Amino acid sequence: MKRKGNWLLLAPIYIFTLLFVALPILYMFLLSFLSRAEVWGVDFDFTLDNYGRILEPLYLNTFVESLKLAFLSTGLIVMIGYPYGYFMARMSDVWKRRMMLLIMIPFWTSALIRMYGWIIMFRSNGVLDRVLMGLHITEEPLKLLYTYPAVVVGMIYALLPFMILAVYSSAEKLDFTLVEAARDLGASSFMAFWTVSFKLTLPGLLSGVVLSFIPSMGLFFIADILGGNKIVLVGSVIQEQLTKGRNLPFAAALSAVLMILTSLMIRLYRKITGTKELEGFM
Repeated sequence: MKRKGNWLLLAPIYIFTLLFVALPILYMFLLSFLSRAEVWGVDFDFTLDNYGRILEPLYLNTFVESLKLAFLSTGLIVMIGYPYGYFMARMSDVWKRRMMLLIMIPFWTSALIRMYGWIIMFRSNGVLDRVLMGLHITEEPLKLLYTYPAVVVGMIYALLPFMILAVYSSAEKLDFTLVEAARDLGASSFMAFWTVSFKLTLPGLLSGVVLSFIPSMGLFFIADILGGNKIVLVGSVIQEQLTKGRNLPFAAALSAVLMILTSLMIRLYRKITGTKELEGFM
């Protein structure tokens, strides 16, 4: 009777996973092996041309540029987010709540609206230009909007909270008396941090890397808004194929390759940490 009750409690989860996760993924993979119809829709002719087309220089370069942007933005997010999350975990409870509030406030507004806010900052004679010229750092307006650095800043701004929260969650569980014990045994501040704190918070750091790296390859709206269509990501190509090109099989093939790449990242994370925190993503 108890087993039957447990099964009934788990049934909604399995049904939801089957209908809204497993079946859409299966449909996407099946669609990627079909052919585009002449007008609209697909022809049920099995083909590998969609995957072969990805190897063309145009689309292959898009994957390379997306990976470069993902690595760059993730590296900068680590440099900013890890110290923030680590030292936030060492604050008093009052300051923890205050810092957590600062992190959560941006989520109260749509990400799309927040990205348009950066246009006001980066546009010529915008807020940033006026501040820099007011401080006599620059003499004329900078052309920051619709540039690569603007897209990188947008990526960092959108994904930094995930890194901070992942590191904070790991650092908060850290027993800092172990660090003090290392110092008492003669370790320097850096060695105590490197051998104790860093190793114990490494799972949180790697979790933040995964949560930052994977979305950064597909957040095409940031590249469109702050890059002015000059920075093309894989997500941008998928969106274009769905709306303008109406090539559903090719868009599905691009999505399948992107999903395989992200799955490999999650597998690598689990292998390094030996944990199953992100098992639900697989």
